[in-house]
Amino acid sequence: MYEGYETLLIERKGKIVTVTLNRPQVRNATNPRMHQELERIFPEIGADPDAHVVVLTGAGSVFSAGGDLAQMQRGLDDHARWNESMAEARRLLTNLVEMDRPVIAKINGHAIGLGATLALFCDVTIALDTAKIADPHVKVGLVAGDGGALIWPLMAGHARARLKLLTGEAISGAQAAAWGLITEAHPAEALDARVDEIASKLASGAQVAIRGTKRALNMVVRQQIDVLIDAHLRLETMSHLSADHREAVSAFVEKREPVFTGR
Repeated sequence: MYEGYETLLIERKGKIVTVTLNRPQVRNATNPRMHQELERIFPEIGADPDAHVVVLTGAGSVFSAGGDLAQMQRGLDDHARWNESMAEARRLLTNLVEMDRPVIAKINGHAIGLGATLALFCDVTIALDTAKIADPHVKVGLVAGDGGALIWPLMAGHARARLKLLTGEAISGAQAAAWGLITEAHPAEALDARVDEIASKLASGAQVAIRGTKRALNMVVRQQIDVLIDAHLRLETMSHLSADHREAVSAFVEKREPVFTGR
């Protein structure tokens, strides 16, 4: 069990499984391999009778920088791969929400784009108070369709979500906690201890009750996925085909400001 992973580090100590996004050389940005491994890992943990709690975190000092823009540039014209990634995104979110083991996101550094989405779909979110949390899809000419436009309004309210998703602006972990976007924020010296405390409490609790409660809490989220996510992903796909997205990716790779034309 938990074999064959290249971009995720899987460790189980007692009843707690820690899943670490493990591409520190690119700030744990996702590539196709990580996308596929994230889709696979949650059902595998759900089939492990000795796993009671999951901690999701990032290697090094960043949770995840989101999508790998260099990879995006290489795949601009690979529409088959794009369609596969959209299908994977739907399954990934569904698997995370459907798995009955509680998942704690230890946001040990910046959580951007898909990184933020992954963290926010977790059941408990504990962040470094200075971490930046953002969904800057619009800054690279994309619709925030792979979960951000669904989960941000549910957690922080529509007014705040609209501002941050339409501008792509980041907020700190401390501000995210004040908004209710995440559970708690702590300074670096307290983060690990707080996550360990919560994980230990959940691991030793009444599992039938905890797992049933997670299912009950996530019924609204799952309903939103079923009703909305396909339309959100189609909107993101439309923006993937835009000239503005191509310009944004090229500008990032060339280290210059993008010039958007609205096409």
